[in-house]
Amino acid sequence: MECKRLDFTIGDVIEIYEGPVGRLWELLMGEEIHVGGEKETDLLAEKAGINKTSSVLDVCSALGGPARHLARKYGCRVTGLDATGKMVNEAIVRTERDGLSHLVSFRQGNALDIPFHAGTFDIVWGQDAWCYITDKERLIRETNRVLGTGGVIAFTDWIQTGKMADNECEELNTFMAFPYMETQDGYEEILMDKGFKIIEKEDLSRDFARHCHLYQNKLRNELKQTIISHYGNELYQAADDGLDKWVMAADEGKVGRARMIGKKI
Repeated sequence: MECKRLDFTIGDVIEIYEGPVGRLWELLMGEEIHVGGEKETDLLAEKAGINKTSSVLDVCSALGGPARHLARKYGCRVTGLDATGKMVNEAIVRTERDGLSHLVSFRQGNALDIPFHAGTFDIVWGQDAWCYITDKERLIRETNRVLGTGGVIAFTDWIQTGKMADNECEELNTFMAFPYMETQDGYEEILMDKGFKIIEKEDLSRDFARHCHLYQNKLRNELKQTIISHYGNELYQAADDGLDKWVMAADEGKVGRARMIGKKI
């Protein structure tokens, strides 16, 4: 069932998010750049048990929208980690603008070699971004290392949910620059193998398909002329073609999204 892994690297992801494609995703999804926006952030925060005493590491924090939301609403301290320098710099600017620098900080770095000491954080957090990570087992091992005893890992991610031909896998993952998508069962196995007890798991694929249609409608109507004017018809057409394939795959139950909560044993 698992698709062949593609040769996408962290450098490819950095190039994308430093260019117009990164801006396109913000236009489609808002500055949190994940499915469901603030509503989904609050739901994950509730399930993770975040409060004002929590120290949170947001792995693949992008523009820092979720980090600022968590600090603003719950009063917790959040550290964002992202590989893309442009994203980190913009996240810092926006955080200073919002008066949240006393609670939220950002660091450029690699999620496969997290630049913090063991036991630093209470919660490791991720939203719809670990699909870009080339080695998810190493990622989960690193999250376990930087969590304190009894710490919580809480994340959502885009996943493979059904069988696909190799060419279909390649088209979908190439459009997104994913090396591969994990399955929900695959994530559960990795978490348990790396020292976590599964607290909660949920397949969110039906809602994911609904959001894919929302993004497609937004791209084709509200954003079409803006994208063509600023970035050209070629980028718009590539985005429309790629998103159309994702909409079809989501409707057919081949791709989706999952929420996972684990506790460090």
